Amino acid sequence: MPAPDSPAAPAPTVLTGPLLAALIATQLGLHSAMAGLRMAAPLAALREGWSAWAVGVLMSLFAVAPVMLALRAGRMADKHGFHRPVKWAAGFAFVGMGVALVATALSGAAQFTALCIAAMLTGAGTNVGLIAIQRTAGQAAMDSVQRMRVFSWLGMAPSMSNVIGPVLTGLAIDAAGFRAAFVLLWLMPLLSLVAARRVPRSPASPRPPAGSTAWDLLRRPGLKRLLGVNLLLSACWDVHTFAVPVLGHDFGFSASTIGLILGAFTLSVTGVRLLIPIVAHRMREVIVLRAAMIGTGVIFAAYPFASAPWAMGLLAFGLGATLGSVQPMIMSGLHHMTPAARHGEAIALRSIVINLSSSVLPLVFGAAGAAVGVAALFWGVGGATVAGSWPARHLRF
Repeated sequence: MPAPDSPAAPAPTVLTGPLLAALIATQLGLHSAMAGLRMAAPLAALREGWSAWAVGVLMSLFAVAPVMLALRAGRMADKHGFHRPVKWAAGFAFVGMGVALVATALSGAAQFTALCIAAMLTGAGTNVGLIAIQRTAGQAAMDSVQRMRVFSWLGMAPSMSNVIGPVLTGLAIDAAGFRAAFVLLWLMPLLSLVAARRVPRSPASPRPPAGSTAWDLLRRPGLKRLLGVNLLLSACWDVHTFAVPVLGHDFGFSASTIGLILGAFTLSVTGVRLLIPIVAHRMREVIVLRAAMIGTGVIFAAYPFASAPWAMGLLAFGLGATLGSVQPMIMSGLHHMTPAARHGEAIALRSIVINLSSSVLPLVFGAAGAAVGVAALFWGVGGATVAGSWPARHLRF
């Protein structure tokens, strides 16, 4: 027993409304900063005369650091809980925005290099924080239904951030220039630190066996299958982002029409994540995942024939419903399949899969689209996703 004057151990974290709000606010600060920089940095580079290829390299760097640091971030979250990783995350993002601010005083290669460093640091910070946030939320949930609900609510944060960050950044650039925009983004990680103070400290997790590695987790029953499903559905998300503008251009749609189609997709993703907490007690993760995979494949098969804007908009809305339902199910299954002491590492493995997909697959899609056409790209990825729904039936949550 502890000595009478020793501090009491922290109580296990219990999921409450204030805790969930604090986790969402913490993610909003980090993710909004990255989303704002993802819009501002390419604009700054283009205004300096850099090529589209160079801008593509700059954008890919947002995903490079998360791949490199994910496992270390996962182990830090498992060992230290929520607060230390979030402080590191905010520190990375804060320094990254500081480098972006310095870039406004530079020009040429020096400015571009500074923007690249800012992209890597901000991407790293957002991912380190996300792993800690998701681990804390999953461990606070009491059962699979509550996990589905909490990850649906957490899934709203990126959607809101992708509006808040770019909109505020764009307004700041138009009103006062890039320097003012980067100062605004510089403050957002500080908001995450303020929100993080509302998250109670939780007891340390037991340490994993000596000599174990994150790759040992892949031997857990069903985990490789679940990550494979996640890769397929992540690829579908990337295909949609890449191919819809190309297909819309081929059909002669205006830029605003293509924007509205992509907006319908985002609106549907947001709507389904608002709906899941209401009906989570009636849902089974495996059934939802398989339905999402089959539904996505069917929609992808129809996309190349949607030559009218309203038809493509309806397909985008349907695709948002299928792909938007996936993350809460996968995160719930990930926590169920792995020991509590290693949830951070498991989330890190998923992060690696997603970030590799986001950084590598667009290059593959570009080459494939040029070689066989956008329609074949939709049909190929959609067919693979439907085929993947068959082995997914063996998943056990």
